[in-house]
Amino acid sequence: MGIKSGKQYIEGLRDDRLIYVNGELIRDVTKYPPFQRVMQELARIYDRQREAAYKDALTYPSPTTSQPVSSSFLIPSTFEEVQWRMRGERTRAELTNGMMGRLPDYTNAEVADLAAIRNLLGRNESRFGEHAWNYYELCREKDLTLTHTLVDPQIDRSKGIEAQEGLRIVKETSAGLILTGARMLSTLAPISDEILVAPYMPRKPNEEIYTMVFALPVATPGLRFICRETYDAGRSAYDRPLSSRYDEGDAIAVFDNVLVPWERVFGARDVDTYNLISPSIPGFLLLQAAIRGVVKLRFMTGVANLVAKAVGRTEMIRYQEMLGALAANVELAEGLLVACAHEIWENVRKLAEGSSKAAPPTSFIPGLGSMYGVPGKTLVTLTLVRIFLPAAHSQAVETIRMMGSSGLIMTPTEKDLCNPDLHDVLQHYLRGASMPAQERVRIMKLAWDAIGEQFGSRALLYEWFFAGDPINNRILYYRADTNVTCTAMAQAFVDSLKEQ
Repeated sequence: MGIKSGKQYIEGLRDDRLIYVNGELIRDVTKYPPFQRVMQELARIYDRQREAAYKDALTYPSPTTSQPVSSSFLIPSTFEEVQWRMRGERTRAELTNGMMGRLPDYTNAEVADLAAIRNLLGRNESRFGEHAWNYYELCREKDLTLTHTLVDPQIDRSKGIEAQEGLRIVKETSAGLILTGARMLSTLAPISDEILVAPYMPRKPNEEIYTMVFALPVATPGLRFICRETYDAGRSAYDRPLSSRYDEGDAIAVFDNVLVPWERVFGARDVDTYNLISPSIPGFLLLQAAIRGVVKLRFMTGVANLVAKAVGRTEMIRYQEMLGALAANVELAEGLLVACAHEIWENVRKLAEGSSKAAPPTSFIPGLGSMYGVPGKTLVTLTLVRIFLPAAHSQAVETIRMMGSSGLIMTPTEKDLCNPDLHDVLQHYLRGASMPAQERVRIMKLAWDAIGEQFGSRALLYEWFFAGDPINNRILYYRADTNVTCTAMAQAFVDSLKEQ
């Protein structure tokens, strides 16, 4: 089949999925108003794959059919193909201004990561590696819309996983695994085709029943999704420019004796292999996340500049310094992306060299290993996503807040501006330094939607906790190779002084 159209994407969502929103079972997600505009946004991206201006970046020839398939599935064999992946991911991110964290290319990249380490997945049971590769090819050739689900429920974090009612294996049959429990934050799940459950946090010995990797259609018997309240409340694109287009949704995935057929299982009850999956992957998922984060940082920097211009703050040195700091962050982020490309290529190359063996890592750094860190492996892409981008996004939000101040709140609606009784007075009192009131208010509403509304508040929380607890993340670097080598360098100098 190869790439699908936007129409085919929407048609594929009409099935027996169980999606609950605000206490209501949604019988047809394609007709549910709060899903309409984000669904159309995704449909437009699928249609772009066929357009001359985009198809070279968004697609590549299938290795099996030569038909165009999404470049988000490309497993590079050269550095130029790494750059091809990056062009596609940047293009998709730019089409949504980096504001959608779970465009399908995110989980597509994760599926490609798993396919690339099929030898590790199959090291104890060869079928699991074969299943991962077959699933990768299925997703690639059918252009499936994928999402995933991340963490165990937060019931009592002072206790172990058994207290969290996490997803667990309750039975094994000849047909597959029977699972019960829940996973949190299934972003985009209501309007996806399939959901991937992959490692995020490491498991401990005796936690085998909580240890599994698999994928299923969203419309699987016994699987329900309970969504958070939607942020698209039907307001105009003028009043809610971001939440009206990019509210991708989040949900709890609830499994009630769900059968996962063996051909959809990529790992089960193997704690050691499970814990090595994230450290062993090439990092296509992280690269996608890094690119999207950098594109979003560019957009937020632009919003800050527009707000400053609207109220005349671009001529004030204090605010020029703040805007300049954001631009400097963008420069640093773009430079780090160049380094990320080389790091990912090095990971791919090393995997290819060891393709006839078990995956290279045999151990992981405690804690750090839960998010891709192993001894001897560089962490540039992870550090961009985990440390730099959350801080840079927080700085951008604070800058927008300072630029707009109370002007971010005092924004009448589009209907107010169209009311002839109010037109003249609003034009007089709400005009900007060099623009009419309607344009100034439009910019302020964009800024408020980006940082103050439900959508913007969720977006900041998303960036801050994307790769885990930010405080714990910094602590984990204490165990990283970099810290060891830096200390050794200083110690060598101290030792040299003793010889003088």
